[in-house]
Amino acid sequence: MIEKELRERIIAMVHREVVPAIGCTEPMCVALCTAKATEKLGRRPEKIEALLSANILKNAMGVGIPGTGMLGLPIAIALGAIIGKSEYQLEVLKDLTPETLEEGKQYIAENRIVIKQKEGISEKLYVEIVCTAGDKKASAVIAGGHTRFVEEGLTPNPSPRGEGNLEGEGNGYQGESGDEVPLNLRLVYDFAMTAPLDEIRFIEDARTYNMNAAREALKGNYGHNLGKSIERPLAKGIFGDSIYSHIISRTASACDARMGGAMIPVMSNSGSGNQGICATNPVCVYAKENDNTEEELIRALMLSHLTAIYIKQSLGKLSALCGCVVASIGSSCGITYLMGGDYSRISASVKNMIANLTGMICDGAKPSCALKITSGVSTALLSALLAMEGKCVTSSEGIVDDDVDKSIHNLTSIGADAMCKTDDMILNIMTTKETVC
Repeated sequence: MIEKELRERIIAMVHREVVPAIGCTEPMCVALCTAKATEKLGRRPEKIEALLSANILKNAMGVGIPGTGMLGLPIAIALGAIIGKSEYQLEVLKDLTPETLEEGKQYIAENRIVIKQKEGISEKLYVEIVCTAGDKKASAVIAGGHTRFVEEGLTPNPSPRGEGNLEGEGNGYQGESGDEVPLNLRLVYDFAMTAPLDEIRFIEDARTYNMNAAREALKGNYGHNLGKSIERPLAKGIFGDSIYSHIISRTASACDARMGGAMIPVMSNSGSGNQGICATNPVCVYAKENDNTEEELIRALMLSHLTAIYIKQSLGKLSALCGCVVASIGSSCGITYLMGGDYSRISASVKNMIANLTGMICDGAKPSCALKITSGVSTALLSALLAMEGKCVTSSEGIVDDDVDKSIHNLTSIGADAMCKTDDMILNIMTTKETVC
């Protein structure tokens, strides 16, 4: 068994990375930063300037804001100033009412919000909000993590921030997490398999949140209704009434609701609700239909979520690589374990995933993310099945290495480094295209 001190550090890290969120985490992050700056100002701002990294812009442009029926950043910023409470973290807008929504719409109509891309920064997750009222200005900055405030203040003239690299500039920012535990797949597996059950039982909260989101989504019409479509007779004639169809339906439904602006909280992973859903629902559905025990489900969920956290350590919170790739690798590990797989089989499922999904781009948070999640989950099941049959992509094929951790780092180096130009091109396309309704 892993020594207690290390277990406690890993548990603390999971608690930081697996947290409840309402709506897409990028606009909620901007709303949270706006709420903090407004609180520092002490009154409703007359003007709000938002300076955002390209990746925040990309992920917040086309996604539904919970309870509003509206898309994108302006309403998130307006409501962050009007009703946001920073203590709520990524549930910052949960006090929304029809009356305050109308106030938010009016605030936008009065042209009080300016949104710009922040220049001269290397950090991909960066939000700077400056609120003005009369001769007072208050600011707040989030960087490196969706709830990680690195600077806030109330001054007549806030000084420029964010030029160059944030690290080492005296603002308390220490990378994406100054107290991370460096992980590898063996450590992830050993922790999930041997930690005392009572120490990790909290991961069941992910099932409570994310399976509830799937159930609630089926009651309404959200996004592209992918989850509901898979439940209909035509789809059943194609996919059958199977574990596979149930897994993709429950996973896609939760994503439909989240991306479609439902006021339904989900349990996120590494700052992404979709990643949290993708790391949770496939594992839960499989465990239920395979009659796995409660302990097996808990350990599978921990294996899935901690694998995703591990991969994000080298990929970063935001990248050009779709997060469903990461979370689907986690769920494939969890499902392989539930099938009876050991560490060797789980490593094989990871390699099979990397051989298939590497290169799937992230072109922002939006309703069609449910389609990508479905692709990821389908591959997770296929990879687990192949692994249990003793089939594994070899090191002579593509970017897969004999060493599973090296394979993971090959994947993340492509997503974090090689795809940077892809990221720039995606944002350019998204911001210059003509939208046709």
